[in-house]
Amino acid sequence: MGTHFQGTPDEIRALNVYIKLARAADAVTQRINKHLKDDGLTVSQFGVLEALYHLGPMCQTELAGKILKSTGNLTLVIDNLERSGLVERQRDTVDRRFVSVHLTPAGQELIGRIFHPHVRGVVETMSALSAEEQDELARLSRKLGLAQREE
Repeated sequence: MGTHFQGTPDEIRALNVYIKLARAADAVTQRINKHLKDDGLTVSQFGVLEALYHLGPMCQTELAGKILKSTGNLTLVIDNLERSGLVERQRDTVDRRFVSVHLTPAGQELIGRIFHPHVRGVVETMSALSAEEQDELARLSRKLGLAQREE
């Protein structure tokens, strides 16, 4: 279902594309991430664990950029992961203002266990599109995202 707005053809087309994009992104995100609740994780918490797993320890500002969250939101996410024993904050011994976030052994075990099934879920979900369609969607998504940065 598209827009009910009675505007110009350009307005109707843009609104219809936006509605379809938003609905598809929401459906894909829900399907791919439904397994996270089994381990008591949010999408943001999974993003932090995955970033630390693949990129190593980093400061909260870097992490926020990697998972596309504000630093304020990320503080709460890391607080909750720390409370669960999955990450720890470590102060730099030279510059005490610098705090990096590290996976704990429990965090390493959890993300190591759930990451590959997560990837399988992404592959299964994206299999609704052919390889060529996935490449085209990736290209168009990147183009749309980069155009927003320029403004």
